[in-house]
Amino acid sequence: MEGTRQQKVAKEIQRHFAEIIRSKGMAAFDGAMVTVSGVRISPDLSVAYVYVSIFPSEKAGKVMTILKESTRSLRGELGNRLAKQLRIIPEISFFQDTSLDYVAHIEELLKK
Repeated sequence: MEGTRQQKVAKEIQRHFAEIIRSKGMAAFDGAMVTVSGVRISPDLSVAYVYVSIFPSEKAGKVMTILKESTRSLRGELGNRLAKQLRIIPEISFFQDTSLDYVAHIEELLKK
């Protein structure tokens, strides 16, 4: 169960990460559309787990590699935006949100 502080920090990180990724554009991610679908943060606010949704899902592997390779620079940009609000910028871990693939699979099964 997340505390109020965790939820507020997670929402701020999600909002700023969405802006950072949108500013980079689709070209930076091999033409895939990347959306920040959620952020969870550890109780001590030291680690942020960022869930991203990738469309089309065929490019997910390459996009995840790009994100993991650029984690340091993305964290730096996040730090520039949140410097006045957070004393310590959390470490970032990226995870793929596969809920859209699951929904598409269920719809496909229902059509049969």
